[in-house]
Amino acid sequence: MLIIGNGKTITRDASNPFFENGAVAMDGNTIVMVGVTEEVRRAYPDAEFVDAKGGVIMPAFINTHEHIYSALARGMSINGYNPNGFLEILDGMWWTIDRHLTLEQTKMSAYTTYIDAIKNGVTTVFDHHASFGHITGSLNAIEEVAKDLGIRTCLCYEISDRDGMDKSREAVMENVNFIKHAQADDSDMIAGMMGMHASFTISDETMALCNELIPEGVGYHIHVAEGIEDLHACLKQHGKRIVDRLMDWNILGEKTILAHCIYVNDHEMDLIRDTNTMVVHNPESNMGNACGCPPTMEIVHKGILTGLGTDGYTHDVIESMKVANVLHKHHLCDPNAAWGEVPQMLFEGNAKIANRYFKKQLGVLKEGAAGDVIVVDYDSRTPLNADNINSHILFGFQGRSVVTTVCNGKVLMKDRELLVADEAKAMADCRQAATELFAEINSR
Repeated sequence: MLIIGNGKTITRDASNPFFENGAVAMDGNTIVMVGVTEEVRRAYPDAEFVDAKGGVIMPAFINTHEHIYSALARGMSINGYNPNGFLEILDGMWWTIDRHLTLEQTKMSAYTTYIDAIKNGVTTVFDHHASFGHITGSLNAIEEVAKDLGIRTCLCYEISDRDGMDKSREAVMENVNFIKHAQADDSDMIAGMMGMHASFTISDETMALCNELIPEGVGYHIHVAEGIEDLHACLKQHGKRIVDRLMDWNILGEKTILAHCIYVNDHEMDLIRDTNTMVVHNPESNMGNACGCPPTMEIVHKGILTGLGTDGYTHDVIESMKVANVLHKHHLCDPNAAWGEVPQMLFEGNAKIANRYFKKQLGVLKEGAAGDVIVVDYDSRTPLNADNINSHILFGFQGRSVVTTVCNGKVLMKDRELLVADEAKAMADCRQAATELFAEINSR
């Protein structure tokens, strides 16, 4: 038994949204009681007690679109790289990196990404992986790290024809084999999807192969209209818009995630809504690549299940919340925009997306939900309650404000000390892997 208590407790449970001095009791991986600290401790007197010291206790975060393999890119300088537009960024940076990644480097990137996730209070990660230098077994290597660190994750491999049909077919099989492996796992800590890069790098032949081989019960995780080039290619090559093409290939549906959706029109949004397909917004990445601002507020208002991801740009979803808030105000020239929509995406949308793949309820502190809890070091200068917590998070929290992270009932970090890995060794190993990757890329 484990109790986290003595903190302002935000539950995200409408029936019991806030406790001034609250606690969460967990038996194994499941929450068994949420309430006033004194009452919870009295109910479970022999439980291990983690003192929140007056901070904020809340559900752990979920990230619904990540790129673990991008971890080793930080600080990298590639000879001759001077991109003019999104396609040159993809080919010159990201595709160059993934073409050189070894299995061990993929594994090291997973360690650093998941460690950063834990330190930022993220316990569930939907990752979209690419390592065309070593495809087969790459998802199992990432899964091994997730299990080692105790983090929940949903994985897929990025299918693309960009490096030839042999590698495209190998990527399809990497997804198929991992999905079947994940479906046989009863831990409720690992899941798989059919990953796709984007419409403009996927032929009809590959689409047909995916349709033929995708296991039942899962959907696709695909980049959609991230750059205008994706839309132009689809119109030119297929005579239709991207979402229409995905509809024709049976890719839309309640288990499918469409990342980005910058260049989608009203008709496409209706298709996404009517097929109950999910969308994930990634504000910093879109801005950093100069791809444009998606119509996210309109997407949310359409009733489309929308989440918030980081796209590997950061592992701090609070940072993404802050950026999304100001991005849409600025883009729409409306100071009232995004106040409600962005928190809805992060705290409601991400939880609903995750629960289409994981059985135990996530994103809430209530009896029967998953034991995913964080403690945030925050001494509010003004009153804090369930009605204004999102404002406090927006203006007062950072990812590194998290001091304690619990996933599936296991303490992964306590008082900012990582308990599940030798962090210094992991970072040293990652630096070595990055050094070797940098040298290999610039030797060509």
